Amino acid sequence: MKDSRISGLHRLPINERIEVLQSRGWLSADDVQMLKNGWHVLLPPAADRMVENVLATFGLPLAIAPNFVVNGRASIVPMVVEEPSIVAGVSAAAKLALPDGFIAEFEAALLAGQIHVTGVADCAAAINALQGCREEIIARANAVHPGLVRHGGGARDIEVRTLHLANGETVVVLHILVATGDAMGANIVNTMCESLAPRIGEICGGDVALRILSNLADRSLVKARVRYRLAALATSGYAAELVRDRIIMASDIAGADPYRAATHNKGIMNGIDALAVATGNDWRSIEAGAHAFAAQSGRYLPLASWSKAANGDLCGELCMPLRAAIVGGTAALNPAATLALRMTGVRSAQELSELMAAVGLAQNFAAIKALATSGIQDGHMKLHARHKSSAAKVRAALSNPQGHAAGKVILLGEHGVVYSKHALALPIHNAVTVNVIPATPDLDPFYRGILQCVREELALQGDEFGVDVRCNLPPGMGLGSSAAIAVAIIRAVSKARKLNLDDARVNSIALSCEKLAHGAPSGIDNTIATYAVPMLFNNTNGLQFDELQLSETPPVVIALSSQPGATHAQVAAVAARRARQAQHYAAVFDAMDDLSVAGAAALQRADYAELGALMNICHGLLNAIEVSTPEIENLVSMARSAGATGAKLTGAGGGGALLILCPGAEDAVTAALTAVGITTLSLASKEA
Repeated sequence: MKDSRISGLHRLPINERIEVLQSRGWLSADDVQMLKNGWHVLLPPAADRMVENVLATFGLPLAIAPNFVVNGRASIVPMVVEEPSIVAGVSAAAKLALPDGFIAEFEAALLAGQIHVTGVADCAAAINALQGCREEIIARANAVHPGLVRHGGGARDIEVRTLHLANGETVVVLHILVATGDAMGANIVNTMCESLAPRIGEICGGDVALRILSNLADRSLVKARVRYRLAALATSGYAAELVRDRIIMASDIAGADPYRAATHNKGIMNGIDALAVATGNDWRSIEAGAHAFAAQSGRYLPLASWSKAANGDLCGELCMPLRAAIVGGTAALNPAATLALRMTGVRSAQELSELMAAVGLAQNFAAIKALATSGIQDGHMKLHARHKSSAAKVRAALSNPQGHAAGKVILLGEHGVVYSKHALALPIHNAVTVNVIPATPDLDPFYRGILQCVREELALQGDEFGVDVRCNLPPGMGLGSSAAIAVAIIRAVSKARKLNLDDARVNSIALSCEKLAHGAPSGIDNTIATYAVPMLFNNTNGLQFDELQLSETPPVVIALSSQPGATHAQVAAVAARRARQAQHYAAVFDAMDDLSVAGAAALQRADYAELGALMNICHGLLNAIEVSTPEIENLVSMARSAGATGAKLTGAGGGGALLILCPGAEDAVTAALTAVGITTLSLASKEA
């Protein structure tokens, strides 16, 4: 079994934390690559498919709480939360509970769909009629989702009751109780309710007013228990018995005072919500159900309570409705949510619900223990002060000299451009922003190498400095991220030292940086990063290009394959094959040259049918020189089948990105690729 006990994680730099989790088996190599390269971040095109009127995505910290053991299973808890002290508190509470950890149990996992019927002449007769039609109603509900039934879920039972409204009317209410398996189930239950509503209204002889699930999931109760040994409760200045008794007193006060109970329960939800958000679950539904359950008796009560065991230990217990999911919802679109789910190690919705309950109980303990001893503000405000200091540093960085650069996509001419042939390329605007900041010891080695190259090229003397890099491009995808970072750093340094470097000098220095990264680059990446215009590029007599005037942004979708490409390795491999087949490769590169020139003319007149045909031919040539992959070939075929005019790899190949020209079919192509787990970017969405 993997061990979730990790000490001193907060003292390590972020990259080392990631490496520790990998060494302990909590992160795979792919997960590490996602986190270090920023590929887990939800991109605006994916966000645009979630909600309306998207402008951008909004960032929150993704942290982890180690030390959890629930029902003998070790877990790492991913938490998305901005409030200081929560992660530290819950981690310490989990560690204090070791080695036994938490015990959790999950009762029948059923959701209630509600159908409210008004205008019923005889409510008693309607209730009898509904109960007599129980089997029919369940069968009708299950017919809506036969797949759910095949996987062991489905409608299980009905409940019928009446409500008396303030206007004196009596309403008949039918609950359809549904097992939804590992899915959250809201859409499933809502569809069942809407399908059943006409028949329920007919049986009752009334009008259906409402038909929707209830978020009071009191048929999905989770209980969590923990025992803290008395000796473990002692802290500096506080005897163990005093800490225990004060925690119990705080629990008793919450049971008597709804004002305190609300804050008591908020502490519980601090932990549960953070885990729910991290795993793509509907935290609002969980919140609503929790607070409704807390008030179900007619008085608002605490969800967790604390008591003294016979031997003097402190015992805690939590009971609440909690229906988490590991499939469906936003998780399918949000790579961070799928990563967080993998990190927990849970295998079912039940295990995730049990983990959430344990996290809520641990967070409740942490909050009450702080209240019972040094006070909640002591640790909280120390972390808050660190937060304010960090925020000040960020503001200072943003006010410092800043440089920008574009990424790129190559429409036509990859690899041929290395041998002085033309290439046709488009910029990805606002790809990288860099701020000059004071020197830091943990600066990324890649950035450090670029800075060193810049200092040598410009013969800079004096104080060292660092950079804060904000890159919107995933690296290793053939989108020019390394060149864009170099150009943005050079421009930021130029402003910091008041050098007033022109674009030609920036481009020249960036080429030197690219040589460090890629060996013998063509120069197209740094040129388009510098000038940020559509161009027909050629390096026969130095870096030169023709700027192309376009009437519109081409209807292009960028798709990211599952594997990054290595430009240096691909260029070297093509060079080796070219040396063995010089005549044939010369013919291929001559053909690519013709395609690039013809493509530039087609692009300028927005002849996307012609441009797409040229892209398809170019992709065939790239496949012939062995830089495509089986995955890329499959995705190219899929994109064309979905309506793309042209589809090909872009960049060095061996993985990386695809460029898809799809006038009038952008949504269809994006949907087809997203359905198989491929992340897509819109060229237009990157523009300012």
